[in-house]
Amino acid sequence: MEALEKDILTILQADSRIPAARLAAMLGISEKQAAEEVRKLEESGAIVKYTAIVNGDIIDENKVEALIEVKVTPQKGEGFDAIAREIAEHGEVKNLYLMSGGYDLAVIVEGNSLKSISRFVSERISTYDSVLSTATHFILKKYKVEGALMKKSDEGRLSVQP
Repeated sequence: MEALEKDILTILQADSRIPAARLAAMLGISEKQAAEEVRKLEESGAIVKYTAIVNGDIIDENKVEALIEVKVTPQKGEGFDAIAREIAEHGEVKNLYLMSGGYDLAVIVEGNSLKSISRFVSERISTYDSVLSTATHFILKKYKVEGALMKKSDEGRLSVQP
């Protein structure tokens, strides 16, 4: 990957809404070249998705999130990839990572209640033949998300600060 591409990715990770003109000015290139480089990064798959970090406390979102530690038996010829692909297909799954250490997969899920997440773990995740065990940790409060600190506003609620 070229230095220019890395610089563009760094800037977009900090602010994905930056206009091409400002991106170009920051990098010392033309606006057309900046837009073209971003398009290439999107087409290559280097940029997967643009998203917003939403503060659920401010919008009174009642979603529940949990981190599920999953120990699995790797499958012959597939390793951890086959079970990871199956788990990733579930709509509740927001993030899925292969881990080193005491468990194999870290699964971040979202649901409408503690009970819905508990059911998801017991009725879906734990039913796979290759799943040996799970441990569910409910997320109680978020302090920092994707590099953005969640800070209190004047009303005592949390707000997103870059």
